[in-house]
Amino acid sequence: MGFAANEGLSIFVIFVWLGINAFLFVYYYFAFLTDRFYYTRVILGHALSWARAPAACLNFNCMLILLPVCRNLLSFLRGSIQCCSRTAARQLDRNITFHKLVAYMIAFHTAVHIIAHLFNFERFMDAQLEANTSSLTHVLSVIGNRKNESFLNPIRSNETSQTIVMFTTVAGLTGVVITLALILIITSSMEVIRRSYFEVFWFTHHLFIVFFIGLVLHGIGRIVRGQTFANVKVHKPVNCHSRFEEWGRVAECPEPEFAGNPPMTWKWVVGPMFLYLCERIVRFYRSQQKVVITKVVMHPSKTLELQMKKKGFKMEVGQYIFMQCPSISQLEWHPFTLTSAPEEGHFSVHIRIVGDWTQALYSACGGDKTEGQEAWELPRMAVDGPFGTASEDVFRYEVVMLVGAGIGVTPFASILKSVWYKHVQQNTNVFTKKIYFYWLCPETEAFEWFTDLLQSLERQMTEKNMSDFLSYNIYLTRWKDTEAAHFRVHHEAENDPITGLKQKTLYGKPNWDSEFNTIATSHPGCKVGVFLCGPPLLAKALEKQCLTQSQAGAEFIFNKENF
Repeated sequence: MGFAANEGLSIFVIFVWLGINAFLFVYYYFAFLTDRFYYTRVILGHALSWARAPAACLNFNCMLILLPVCRNLLSFLRGSIQCCSRTAARQLDRNITFHKLVAYMIAFHTAVHIIAHLFNFERFMDAQLEANTSSLTHVLSVIGNRKNESFLNPIRSNETSQTIVMFTTVAGLTGVVITLALILIITSSMEVIRRSYFEVFWFTHHLFIVFFIGLVLHGIGRIVRGQTFANVKVHKPVNCHSRFEEWGRVAECPEPEFAGNPPMTWKWVVGPMFLYLCERIVRFYRSQQKVVITKVVMHPSKTLELQMKKKGFKMEVGQYIFMQCPSISQLEWHPFTLTSAPEEGHFSVHIRIVGDWTQALYSACGGDKTEGQEAWELPRMAVDGPFGTASEDVFRYEVVMLVGAGIGVTPFASILKSVWYKHVQQNTNVFTKKIYFYWLCPETEAFEWFTDLLQSLERQMTEKNMSDFLSYNIYLTRWKDTEAAHFRVHHEAENDPITGLKQKTLYGKPNWDSEFNTIATSHPGCKVGVFLCGPPLLAKALEKQCLTQSQAGAEFIFNKENF
């Protein structure tokens, strides 16, 4: 049951996608084994089908590749379907995973397509150089030498080479450009490059524009040719191929006429390209709207908090925005989770300073200055969003587990703030009855910016006699010897020496088996929403627990933040 709830629809979608790829490959493979391409196969053999079948799959996958990155479209779909199906809405949170799978499929079919065409050009060249003038391949290759005569072999001279053809034909040149763009896009998307050199990833990914232009133009040259539909009815190659010396002299075997396949790729990709163009127009419009930075807070552990206002900005808990600072870069946009609650009069983000862009923003906001900075000195910011994530669904579960690692606590800041406001405003429409909050942090300084919120929540829950509503467990995963001595001395104090909370900080990592088992026992028959913002290893551990522990009485539904 747990596996079906967490992975059932995802696996179904993947199987449907793979099934369509398999169908297209088989269908188009056999489509080029028909009589119309009989003479083409005389020269090329089955390499013709091996080139055309992956081309059809490439059209299908290139149609899909842009859709998962249309953020505004996904947010619209999420809002439209989550009222009907929470499971279907959760699939949209895996958009980047699907985007990567489609990219890998494009790379695979591109490789097959290229290898097959290398064989094809080699055989076209061999046919043009055929010394036996009485062979069928030679006769087929010289068709078209007379004026106004259609041709089959695109290599029209025996004084050329594959390399010349590759760089002097539309199909060859665009094929080279497409392949180079694809190689750069995929290699720069590797985790190590994306994490360490985000700018390289960002800029090379925009080669997709070159890729799609080349893709649409690739078929204009009509390199792949076959008999015309009208000609194949009067010149049947199965009967006439052995009588090629009589072609044009007998009524049943007139001269064969050939034509190239019309370009089809544009029909597959024009829709997604139009949607993506609309997406970029919406993003541009949003980026031009004025954003006012109302407050800048420099937190310990090099964490920058920006509080901002923007006309018409409306958000839900757990959503994220893309931010651009034109004074740093006119092209770079970076995603950040909103840490404010919808009930607040501003929206805020917490930014950990870990790269060139964040360091430049830190400096621009006066982070490296000892004195304060005037409002007019603050950099201009552009904001696109907000966009929906899995955390939007948090209040749709009766029981919720929130797991954050390090700065990954940011989406839950929004959720916990919203909980606080809802109880202050005595909102009785809150469906959620219990929240379990886990925060795993490697350094004590990172606790400081978040503990104010936790202290307010702790005090509020105590005053309203609702201490059982929120259970929170904070784990310090690394510490120094001097810190350990300090913790031991103050362990008996009423408040925790690190966070100042009554709930004491725990050391090490949670025993997830025990935690999940306790929750399952406490809430039999409930659907428990598990929400994570953290590293892949922790995601795997929690997803495994959701699958195995769902047999123990409660049903755990796993949700993970993806950017």
